[in-house]
Amino acid sequence: MESMPYPDTLAARADLCRDVIRSAGALVLKGFHGETTRSYSMKGPQDFLTVTDAASEAHIRGLISTHFPGDSFFGEEGGGDIDERVWVVDPVDGTANFARGIPHFCISIAYVENGRTEIAAIYNPAVDELHFARRGEGATRNGLPIKVAETQRFDAASIEMGWSTRVPNSTYLDVVRNLLDMGTNVRRAGSGALALAYVADSRSDGYIELHMNSWDCLAGLLLVSEAGGDVCPFLDLGSLKDGGPVLAAAKGVAQGVSKASNIPLAVAHVQDQRQATLA
Repeated sequence: MESMPYPDTLAARADLCRDVIRSAGALVLKGFHGETTRSYSMKGPQDFLTVTDAASEAHIRGLISTHFPGDSFFGEEGGGDIDERVWVVDPVDGTANFARGIPHFCISIAYVENGRTEIAAIYNPAVDELHFARRGEGATRNGLPIKVAETQRFDAASIEMGWSTRVPNSTYLDVVRNLLDMGTNVRRAGSGALALAYVADSRSDGYIELHMNSWDCLAGLLLVSEAGGDVCPFLDLGSLKDGGPVLAAAKGVAQGVSKASNIPLAVAHVQDQRQATLA
């Protein structure tokens, strides 16, 4: 891969994204099967770190820098710079699962240009599933088109909700209570990036996190949007550097999920509603 040519185009960056996330996946999977002692350290409460996190990020950073040295890089473990062209990377999302031998984790890569996410990839090497999207071209899983669920009833909906120490437990519990009162099933599987990918491919009806870092969610938000779902305006509510609240949902339940969480939907959803009313 290091010797392969990638011209300075968006299409070439998409090709590199697919290539690098799969090669990083091989590295991460080797670490998953090799870490028999499941050794890890703690960055904070329920915030796990393994040697594989750093190795995966260094691998991804190195390949991107080799082929697109003018692009900036912003990763969970090593930070970085945020310029007009930036790759936003979580080298292992779901590290607590990874560290405990649970095959529900992934690598998440988003390419952002002039403040818009243009390319998104989320890869779980344990089950060899690659969710991928380019803005305006739809979303896929292992190359096949995906779309969000057609769920309309809250008593048939499953919503996943992430947890953050930056938000009081009481606020989190209020949102859970609101969702349960609506009749929804509320669950948590330990990887916000995969949770968003599962909204995109209709395995879940929505995902909420009251504060989420950009490396965890930018790829997933583009995936859901390209799969026909509704998302919050993440970079308006928060920032690429500091994160913010996240909401993504199937259209049939998006309004209710937005009300339950007090996280607004992007303006495009409101425009869609107005057009539907006028029609």
